[in-house]
Amino acid sequence: MKEFWKKSWFIRLVSLLIAVLLVIYVNSTQEGFLSQGQTEKTKQTANKTETIKVPLQVSVDTDKYYVVGYPERVSVTLEGSTALVTSTINTQNFRAYIDLTKKSIGKHNVKIHINGINKQISYSVKPRNITVDIQRRKSTTMPVQIEYNKGAVAPGYQRGHSSVYPQQVEVTGARSEVDQIDQIVARVVLPNGIDHTYERQVNLIAVDNKGRQLNVIIDPATAKVTIPITTAKKVVKVQLKPEHEKTNKIYSLTAKTKYVTLYGNEDALAKVKRLKVPIDLGSVNVSATKTITFNLPDGVVKSNPRQINVDIKVENTKDTQNVDK
Repeated sequence: MKEFWKKSWFIRLVSLLIAVLLVIYVNSTQEGFLSQGQTEKTKQTANKTETIKVPLQVSVDTDKYYVVGYPERVSVTLEGSTALVTSTINTQNFRAYIDLTKKSIGKHNVKIHINGINKQISYSVKPRNITVDIQRRKSTTMPVQIEYNKGAVAPGYQRGHSSVYPQQVEVTGARSEVDQIDQIVARVVLPNGIDHTYERQVNLIAVDNKGRQLNVIIDPATAKVTIPITTAKKVVKVQLKPEHEKTNKIYSLTAKTKYVTLYGNEDALAKVKRLKVPIDLGSVNVSATKTITFNLPDGVVKSNPRQINVDIKVENTKDTQNVDK
């Protein structure tokens, strides 16, 4: 057996087998390295498809014509290498447009063009064609009207004269649309129960005589609306009304505040000649100063002050009789 292991042909066979195994191992390692490199290269050259929305530009003589019927934005689908598509989306250094420079007044079906996209990127646009209406342009100046829900004002408060700035705006659009304008409106929705002046920047709209909104450009597009919401006021004298006096005591009442300002509805204030303030003397046995929060008359929403201090001087009737004697 030992002699078998010493045979030269056997040794050569084993050496050859080891060499083959080494070659296989080395090749497999190199292939793995190449595969990894190819993977990285594939990532760099991989394709990407993405759709974005872009503004649609209109080439037309804007001094003479006004175009209606086109979408503000269109969908553009880009396909190409990941790096190029990502860069194009981030920079958006291309434009979508329709060319109407050689078109006449009326309706036209036109193609949407794309300009500025890298030639290595394929693209498509949706919609491919659109129908537009080219009309004569018209501009005019119109006053701004204010509309708001008057019933939202809190009880006891009144609306003053509302104002808007600017009072006039310029309106531009297709002649057929501009000629239908009945008024330019600043619509305000007041919160229910509002008890203070409302001031807000409001979007303006153009409406026809049926209240339908029209497709025109208003410059400026917003206006500042001010709606004063206040209360009438009236200064009245305080009148103290003692209640629940004890028969064996004599009371002397003095209000430190002689007059109070009331705020509220004008009709309600007209009915108030004096502010009657009840003073409950049932639990008062000695002289003291009491702080009284009085009730407001109907239609009055607030007062200044809301409380008054009353000096109450108390004497027993027996003590008074002894002094007289």
